[in-house]
Amino acid sequence: MIYQNKLLLAVVLLGGLSGCNNSGFVTPPTGSLGNNLNSTAAEQHPRFSSNGRYLVFASDRHGKRSIFLYDRQSNRLVSLPGLNLPGSVQDQPDISADGRYLVYVSEQQGIGDIFVYDRLSFQAENITGNLLAQVRNPTISGDGRFIAFERNRSGQWDLEIYDRGLNVELSLPPSGSNAPASATPDN
Repeated sequence: MIYQNKLLLAVVLLGGLSGCNNSGFVTPPTGSLGNNLNSTAAEQHPRFSSNGRYLVFASDRHGKRSIFLYDRQSNRLVSLPGLNLPGSVQDQPDISADGRYLVYVSEQQGIGDIFVYDRLSFQAENITGNLLAQVRNPTISGDGRFIAFERNRSGQWDLEIYDRGLNVELSLPPSGSNAPASATPDN
């Protein structure tokens, strides 16, 4: 009886393991860790652009928390000049529909603020610098106009919506395009 139970358990375990396959996974191979999706550091907070081409995430690579952008079409990290500043921590990213705008939390002076980074101008804008509250978990609308985040003014976390205004260039890809024209991959 004990032998039959062990045999049955072995058959069930082997059957379960054979059912585990990589069908549907498209994670690129690790290879050299210089310009790949995964590294030996912690990778967190992944968010896709609407067409699935770009994946933004936070990582502890290079000894500090930074924002990275991975282009699935070229299987490379994309350069983000001016985003990951020395002596600061960047975390909790999100991305607009076509990947032009990134929103994230940055602790540049010991306090977290919400920033919007434009991949065309390579400029980051602090949108919560004058807000007397803790902030976290930003998200950006597909067109890049609206940003929602959590704020804590007096011990309770509430939602805040920030409107970048009517004059903001919207993040809508032209037909047949997947990315902002001047966005180029890292070498």
